Amino acid sequence: MKERVIVTNNHGEKLVGVLDNVGSTQLVVLCHGFRSSKDDGTLVSLASSLSSEGISAFRFDFSGNGESEGQFLYGNYWKDAEDLRVVVLYFRGKGHKVNTIIGHSKGGNAVLLYASKYQDISTAINISGRFALDRGIDGRLGKDFKHRINQYGFIYVKDKSGS
Repeated sequence: MKERVIVTNNHGEKLVGVLDNVGSTQLVVLCHGFRSSKDDGTLVSLASSLSSEGISAFRFDFSGNGESEGQFLYGNYWKDAEDLRVVVLYFRGKGHKVNTIIGHSKGGNAVLLYASKYQDISTAINISGRFALDRGIDGRLGKDFKHRINQYGFIYVKDKSGS
């Protein structure tokens, strides 16, 4: 059974997620990547596969992404890890055993930060997380991104398809 769940983070922002509840106390939390959401095909497929194995899954939008409240920020890895912390504690408080967290792309980095900081998860899975940081922010946004922000007050962030 799919259930919409809203959890409030430490900044008062509502994080929106979908619980694929198969009745198990075991729960895996799934984290999306950059400019993505809980509705990303990878996360939906993972939740479906876990459910078919009798394991409940929760996928959610980090603050500033998808349906969740907050401002989208480039980077923001530690805030994502804190959003994940609130989610883990919420479900533990509801009687779920959250021992596994899975992150795709940028979510993979949030999962690793979470696991290193809190050390209360037995399994952290990083799927295609960033590993080569040599491009950094200049490589993604262009060397003149600061000038454009100062001039216009914002910049557009596009994915590889140009949207």
